[in-house]
Amino acid sequence: MELSRRLQAVEQFVTEGNRLADIGTDHGYVPIDLLLKGRIPSAIAMDVNEGPLRQARAHVSFYQLEDRIQLRLSDGLAALQKGEADTVLIAGMGGALTVRILEEGKHVLSEEEKDGTVSSVPELVLEPQSELKKVRRYLAENGWKITDENMVLEDGKFYPVLKAVRGTMCLTETEALYGPVLLRKKHDVLRQYLDRERQVLLRAAENLKKAGENRAKQRREELSEKVRINQEAMGSIKT
Repeated sequence: MELSRRLQAVEQFVTEGNRLADIGTDHGYVPIDLLLKGRIPSAIAMDVNEGPLRQARAHVSFYQLEDRIQLRLSDGLAALQKGEADTVLIAGMGGALTVRILEEGKHVLSEEEKDGTVSSVPELVLEPQSELKKVRRYLAENGWKITDENMVLEDGKFYPVLKAVRGTMCLTETEALYGPVLLRKKHDVLRQYLDRERQVLLRAAENLKKAGENRAKQRREELSEKVRINQEAMGSIKT
């Protein structure tokens, strides 16, 4: 099975030997490929729609993996039980939806036992396709620490992927927007992303010169701040 560069990047962050819960599995490609490679022992593939699950079921049957992949109709984490997975994967969704799934699934991701100990899914692998700042802030505010990040460029689109485990972290505005690990790695694809974003921001600022004065002033200030943060990120990568 040949996966896209985006899904290959997602796969690489799933810890070997972990039981996987793939939320929004679509056609089931990631859990199937990880099992075929011997990277994981089992998976639960879930989707909110019957159509993708039918496709996933056909693929699971083709590769004779019915005894190792469970397929469940589920809105987010609703159909996942506590203790069933070591890695929760949410890929290909918007940032707001990713946060909603994590928030509504708190009872599965972490729960305090009667003896005071806390049982928890130890690992998240996320590939939000928008609102990265919102996702990273949510993780920081809810007891997660980003331990690794990657970004791939495929068909002209940028796809950030992150891994988080239980822990604490504090994020600057720049880190929340662009990723603490991506910045620390001085990631080459992030560099390309920042350069493209800067060009978009500068064009938007130029177009504002033709707009009405009151509205344009506020928007210019917003764009100016975005350009400043973009330059700060680019500067940290170049140093």
